[in-house]
Amino acid sequence: MLFQKKNAAPLKRAYPVPEHVAIIMDGNGRWAKKRGLPRTAGHSAGSETFRRIATYCRDIGMRYLTVYAFSTENWKRSEEEVAAIMSLLKKYLLEAIDEMEEDHIRLHFFGDLSAISPELRELTQRTDAISEKYDGFQVNVCLNYGGRDEICRAAREFARRCAAGECKPEELDENGFSELLYSAGIPDPDLIIRPSGEVRISNFLLWQSAYAEYYFTDVLWPDFTPQELEKAIEAFHRRDRRYGGVKR
Repeated sequence: MLFQKKNAAPLKRAYPVPEHVAIIMDGNGRWAKKRGLPRTAGHSAGSETFRRIATYCRDIGMRYLTVYAFSTENWKRSEEEVAAIMSLLKKYLLEAIDEMEEDHIRLHFFGDLSAISPELRELTQRTDAISEKYDGFQVNVCLNYGGRDEICRAAREFARRCAAGECKPEELDENGFSELLYSAGIPDPDLIIRPSGEVRISNFLLWQSAYAEYYFTDVLWPDFTPQELEKAIEAFHRRDRRYGGVKR
């Protein structure tokens, strides 16, 4: 199953759930190394964590969850590791296709999908088609994704439209540029979480994260639990979000 049918009861909280949370799913390889296991075992464990966290986000009423699954730089990893990641993706896409209509779940992909196999591309197209039917909880999976690549792609598309006489350079504003990104129509993330102890954004949602709050933790992704997510949400609600203004 892509999503668990039953999950632990959501923890009680005195604050609302953020509308959109994004997660850099980091630490699978280190988790495996600590246990004397191959890196592929870490990715399998990390995929199970994704199930738990995605299910929990849905259950507590979150609107959007965006996860960083495979970056444009991850192709530098060994062929064995890349193949294992793509195999896991195929498995979960097949499960998703069976479950999305039943649970009214939306699943979208951000990234340049031209580099993945035709079989995987066809599966992502099928999930996109199913998603168009519903308006429920949405998971965005960043696959062969890079923030700089996304911005360059959007800039090229705007230049193409200008060259075709469809618009003029001076007409471009932030809202218009946002509509050229993979995340068009989706609100920017409120909170971005990075497990594993690394304190950097690694080319993730560079445009969309302009006013996001960040939460870093030393917990490796396979060990990340709903309780850890609640810690991040609680920390988020202690932040003073002024968006460049002054709170009166």
